[in-house]
Amino acid sequence: MIRIKNVYYMLSYAFRILAEEKYHDINAEEFQYTADLMAAILQKGLSSQIKKGLGRDYIQKTDMLSTPRGKIDISLSVKEQAIFSRKLVCVYDSFEENTYMNQVLKSTAQRLIQTDDVKMERKKALKKLMLYFNNVDIIDLRTIKWRGFQYTKNNATYKMLINICFLVAKGLLLTDEKGDLKMSKYLDDRQMHNLYEKFILEYYRKHYPEFKAKPSQVDWNVDDGFLGLLPTMKTDITLEYQGRTTIIDAKYYSRMLQYNQLFNSKTLHSNNMYQIFTYVKNKDVKHDGSVSGVLLYAKTDEEELLNQNYLMSGNKISVKSLDLGSDFEEIAMTLDGIAENLKVS
Repeated sequence: MIRIKNVYYMLSYAFRILAEEKYHDINAEEFQYTADLMAAILQKGLSSQIKKGLGRDYIQKTDMLSTPRGKIDISLSVKEQAIFSRKLVCVYDSFEENTYMNQVLKSTAQRLIQTDDVKMERKKALKKLMLYFNNVDIIDLRTIKWRGFQYTKNNATYKMLINICFLVAKGLLLTDEKGDLKMSKYLDDRQMHNLYEKFILEYYRKHYPEFKAKPSQVDWNVDDGFLGLLPTMKTDITLEYQGRTTIIDAKYYSRMLQYNQLFNSKTLHSNNMYQIFTYVKNKDVKHDGSVSGVLLYAKTDEEELLNQNYLMSGNKISVKSLDLGSDFEEIAMTLDGIAENLKVS
């Protein structure tokens, strides 16, 4: 089972702001449920944002006013018979706090307040913060257009908070058979996979700045230059150091191995091995063994830690696993070992 504290560590690498001093007391706390962790992060983040001031924006409004403001909508004024009450329908811009981002923050906080898995003292703290959102509307978390957010210098502090809201809405929020909303105790596999991949990449960017760590595209090493219909090969993480390369394929599955019940045997997922082998062989254009590959699984409860090394046509391909239920120091040791192998290979 994943240790919730490790979810916090993974988030801290994915969002560097969580390493700031105002979040340090979260680091010292143990959490039983993911929702409680998200509530703790949101509580700290909202408190900080409120001190800086909630973001405001110009919002277009249409109202019947006795004093004209903005643009007068003549046709709508006639239709609404506003003239009989000595008013006009006006369309104007209002600079206020009821922005889409603030609506997302308030709606997520309110959902966490209603969740049994969040500690009572955390709920009380969030309720106090909601007093600052009195003029902000609540919206349905299931209808949020997450791809529509744009960040500038004026709202950059919202980025991590909105991402936490995204994880709550997409990774924890469930709809039961009656259509009612409820909260899962753990992030779903899809969101955990995205976080797992992002964490590994940011770990190497922080602790190994001498590496060039990034997702990258591997070109097909074809002899005649013809690439028609060939699929794109994009790695999760590529580490480059002094002419050597390690390609890491991060995998988050319910099972690390595939089982054959007929023969009572277990093997690595064949598609995963084919994929990492293809990446490595096409990347190693000089055929000098300077490119290696690592299949890096998140360990599941029922399986042993993996630590297999293979030499395939001159290239080293390893299969390893990170135990997300262990102390974070053990996770870091495995990641450091991959980095050290790149340095000495």
